[in-house]
Amino acid sequence: MADDKSKRGPQDRARVDGGEDYEVGYLMKKHHLERADALRLVKKYGNNRAKIEEELVARKV
Repeated sequence: MADDKSKRGPQDRARVDGGEDYEVGYLMKKHHLERADALRLVKKYGNNRAKIEEELVARKV
């Protein structure tokens, strides 16, 4: 079933859909990542945006 893009609540914002180019693109732009790196993180942590961003913050330290 297709994602209803009109429903953007906190549940949707807490996830990254690795199959959607615009979601991966946002992650790439926000954290200055290459596409392969962004997809690798989505594969490692699933769609949990908090875990992905936690790792990216830890990398910058």
